[in-house]
Amino acid sequence: MERILSYPLSILAYIWFLFFICLFQPIQWVCFHVFGYEAHKKSADIFIFFLKYTLSFTFSSMTCKNRELIPDGKPLIFVANHQGTFDIIGMAWFLRKYHLKYVSKIELGKNIPSISFNLKHSGSVLIDRKNPRQALPMLKQMGEYIQKYHRSVAIYPEGTRTRNGKPKPFAESGLKILCKYAPDAYVVPLTINNSWKVFKFGNFPMGLGNKLTFTIHPPIAVADKDFATLFEQTEKTIVDAIIK
Repeated sequence: MERILSYPLSILAYIWFLFFICLFQPIQWVCFHVFGYEAHKKSADIFIFFLKYTLSFTFSSMTCKNRELIPDGKPLIFVANHQGTFDIIGMAWFLRKYHLKYVSKIELGKNIPSISFNLKHSGSVLIDRKNPRQALPMLKQMGEYIQKYHRSVAIYPEGTRTRNGKPKPFAESGLKILCKYAPDAYVVPLTINNSWKVFKFGNFPMGLGNKLTFTIHPPIAVADKDFATLFEQTEKTIVDAIIK
């Protein structure tokens, strides 16, 4: 029954989503090329504000817990499990104060209105997962960037999203490079729950009535622990809070 009811609602959700990614492509272009970074940042925040309401058509919502734990004025590395597209939208909205950038797969930088433009011009890095040699200097660049400007980056160590909420093993290489080149950073573990349920039927239709949660855990100073300990603690913290 849920799947049947979801068809018309999902059509409306996709129309809303497609309308705004097309609308904000020229808006972001003008903001970036005419007015610069700050104007583009504001346009991207407004863009994400509208995208997050895509969930409303399917009676779903998203909330973020414990943002008060995040330190101000520090380079930040948000490390999260990965369950679906709304992981990125939710983090972009709830963490917009921290000028969040992404370590993203290179495919997202091509031919997606607004989203590709934002990834390529906001300071995010696009990684070719088939070419580790390309990834290393890009991650180094990102670490140096957040270290210098005291901004933040999101990384999903699972690499690809899980289809059923069950976490995949975390890969350490990306986080290790970021920590090396941002020694003053704090690693902020973040657990995402129920995002996978939005696409439990596949890309269409969408699941109904899901409550997505983004839970911030206590930050860990990179300088306070050796990397092996930091990585183990980060993965355990995130995974232990995933709803089974």
